[in-house]
Amino acid sequence: MDNVMKAPLYRDPIYDGAADPVVIWNREAKEWWMLYTNRRATAEDRNVAWVHGTDIGVASSVDGKEWVYRGILEGLDMEWGRNTFWAPEIYWHEGTYHMYVSYIRGVPERWGYQADMLHYTSPDLIKWTFQSKLNISDKSIIDACIYRMPDGMFRMWFKESNHTYAAESSDLYEWKRIGPVIQERWHEGPNVFRFKDYYWMIVDEWRGLGVYRSDDLLHWERNGLILDQPGSREDDGTNGLHADVVVQGEHAYIFYFTHPERTNSNEESTYGTRRSSIQAAELEFVDGVLICDRDKPFDLKLLPE
Repeated sequence: MDNVMKAPLYRDPIYDGAADPVVIWNREAKEWWMLYTNRRATAEDRNVAWVHGTDIGVASSVDGKEWVYRGILEGLDMEWGRNTFWAPEIYWHEGTYHMYVSYIRGVPERWGYQADMLHYTSPDLIKWTFQSKLNISDKSIIDACIYRMPDGMFRMWFKESNHTYAAESSDLYEWKRIGPVIQERWHEGPNVFRFKDYYWMIVDEWRGLGVYRSDDLLHWERNGLILDQPGSREDDGTNGLHADVVVQGEHAYIFYFTHPERTNSNEESTYGTRRSSIQAAELEFVDGVLICDRDKPFDLKLLPE
């Protein structure tokens, strides 16, 4: 059947560790690009070094159905050495792509090293210019998400201390800290979008994606949990992780990743438990609630923007 989506949607052919995807229309190339944390699942590193030393991987597609690996973003290093880049957010505004990406110096073998938020700009998603390290927190911050407010200001949501915090800017360059936004159970990876006359935020709770709904992007109410139940498609039998959403008219498509061979978080680190796959599903709005049936056939066809 034409409307049965390929699963998994995408696997990185070099390191097999595609994670934290963001999907954006490349206005210059006239194709969709997926940028992601290029985890090194095939590397037999000590401890968790394999999740560090990561580049930003790039895949492209005409319509979102078939993706081809294109390489990594180059020229991001603003200091010497092999360093770590995580979870890019890309926002296009007035002819310029803005990327906010989490950065850790070096290749740590354990968790807990300082992560900073870096800002880059590009005219084409290929050539990047370093702008600044954002001064919005003295703690580690990762997983930026940008959305423009009704008053024209830009808001950034990000993970700090396992909760969602926010900052705002009038020009995407200078940012002012706002403070905490979502402080319920621990989570990461906030993603904000507009769908069916509401604003939505999804967060990765490591047991599925928590859903919040808002009328104004300021006040958020809990709306449920999605991608918490195993799916039946290949590589889709575990909870969905850190996701991005593309909305086109009456359709909203979610791009998330899974660790297909993990059965619990304490398993020994092997290639099987490290590898990850990108999946796609369609979101639906039913009786005021955002839902996602990951097994339901749908026709993913991203249109040019």
